[in-house]
Amino acid sequence: MSELQELLERYVANGTIPGAVGMLGRDDPEIVAVGSLAIGGPPMPADAIMRIQSMTKVITAVATLRLVERGALELDDSVVRWLPELADRRVLVRPSAALSETRPATRDITVRHLLTNTSGYGMILQPSPLQEAMAANGTEATADPPTLGADEWLARLAELPLVADPGDGWRYHHSFAVLGILLSLVTGQSLERYLVDGLLADLGLRDTTFWVPSGQAHRLPAAYHPGPDGLTEIEPAGGGFYLGPPPFDVSHGELVSTAADFHAFARALAGGELISSQHLAQLTSDQVPDRGKTDDSFFPGFWDGMGWGFGVCVRTGGDHPGRYGWSGGLGTDFFVDPDGTIGVLLTQVEMGAELFPLIAEFSELS
Repeated sequence: MSELQELLERYVANGTIPGAVGMLGRDDPEIVAVGSLAIGGPPMPADAIMRIQSMTKVITAVATLRLVERGALELDDSVVRWLPELADRRVLVRPSAALSETRPATRDITVRHLLTNTSGYGMILQPSPLQEAMAANGTEATADPPTLGADEWLARLAELPLVADPGDGWRYHHSFAVLGILLSLVTGQSLERYLVDGLLADLGLRDTTFWVPSGQAHRLPAAYHPGPDGLTEIEPAGGGFYLGPPPFDVSHGELVSTAADFHAFARALAGGELISSQHLAQLTSDQVPDRGKTDDSFFPGFWDGMGWGFGVCVRTGGDHPGRYGWSGGLGTDFFVDPDGTIGVLLTQVEMGAELFPLIAEFSELS
């Protein structure tokens, strides 16, 4: 039994996850599927189609840079040309301030700000009026499927002030949802069509898209939330939001994929097949200024030996320097090492304290 299989079977046996698919290696990677599609369900297939959530960010980043290389965008373009809702932004005088306590932003949001999560929008992890407002108007980030179409989501986000001037503060997640909407407007088609026709189809990634065809429902696992009494189902196996075409525009949404598809994408990216060497160097190196790496910007200790490129975190010190990758909110993760080793781990249990040990052990297998 390989180390990868032993690791995944151990976490199935202890009840942390019902099942998982993992891949490790470069040109001839090991692939392991363990456990089941759902608690008490059929075995997990190696080609299971998983909700990869924030692992979508690196794909969106690559799609953006390809538009830059075509001359359709510049990294320092203001997004207001395409997203007039985001003109004349107001900024909270301090992160904990009342929503009425604002000042004018010093600059427009740019494409670069979206790629680096420094637009001024993002997850607010400390109790504040802004956190409460995001929860109330449906723009709070959760592991649940989207409930608003792209236009409505953006309109509600635009009602809120920024937590920092664009370029000055790092906050997670929302910049990439805005970026997806931007790409749909720049290309004149849905984000799904642009990603599939302009990137994914050329790589042969037929299972990486925004929804699962009904004929492939048997490959879609259940999704779970962990709690003190065990796992609570969020979405059923073979059903839920991601089965069949979405009911509204999800250009602000996130993809489904398989371990093999995502590994192939990561291999092509690392091999320089998708974007220029200049852009690959930017994507895989720290792009966030020190002033943005505040203690309240993300989870405690996140910035210790860590940076953020375009859609990925980047190891700047400690173990595995030069490694880049990222996770998804439903217990998914990938990394690429400087020697070309690629790891992909797909579970469907919401990320949290229960999953962190699995992710940490997986990251050490290489």
